[in-house]
Amino acid sequence: MGLTPRQAEILQFITEYTLQRGYAPTLQEIGARFELSSVATVHKHVGQLVAKGYLRRGRRNASRDLEVVDGEGPTSQLVRVPVLGTVAAGYPIEALEDREEIALPEQWLGKGRTYALRVRGDSMIDEQIRDGDTVVVEAREVARNGETVIALVEGDSVTVKQYYRDGSLIRLQPANPAYPVLEFPEESVRVQGVVVGVLRRF
Repeated sequence: MGLTPRQAEILQFITEYTLQRGYAPTLQEIGARFELSSVATVHKHVGQLVAKGYLRRGRRNASRDLEVVDGEGPTSQLVRVPVLGTVAAGYPIEALEDREEIALPEQWLGKGRTYALRVRGDSMIDEQIRDGDTVVVEAREVARNGETVIALVEGDSVTVKQYYRDGSLIRLQPANPAYPVLEFPEESVRVQGVVVGVLRRF
């Protein structure tokens, strides 16, 4: 995505706000939502989103001139993706099946099927994935060393960890020194997707 966690949060808020109301929030409303007292700080984040091509400034009311970039208007290219349940950022737990969807800008999607999972636990906190976050996942079965993956372990539990292969051994590494590294033979681990984004609510 090329976004910091805070930029992703602000873009998600602008997207959902626009979808619900038909116009964008003001900088003051964005600041209030994220408890940012300085409008200059909000302006900096928004400016970075504009520079990266996720937002553009329209020609409407100057205080509400932000649009999510899609080429058709502020909401037409939002895509709903399923939230498939909860994944552990700690020790592996079973994924829980929920019936829920979230709306994301089209450019947030992975190259293949995209879905989302709620996160439980704090083993990935140094990668800015916290308890209660939602991870956006590109479904695929192959990962590169160092990527953050959703892994099915021993056929019955799912976890989010950094992936490393060393010969026939798979290492699932947390991003929190309080948790142990998990190692399994390759036949015990199945990659189900690679994390491409993180959303957070306060």
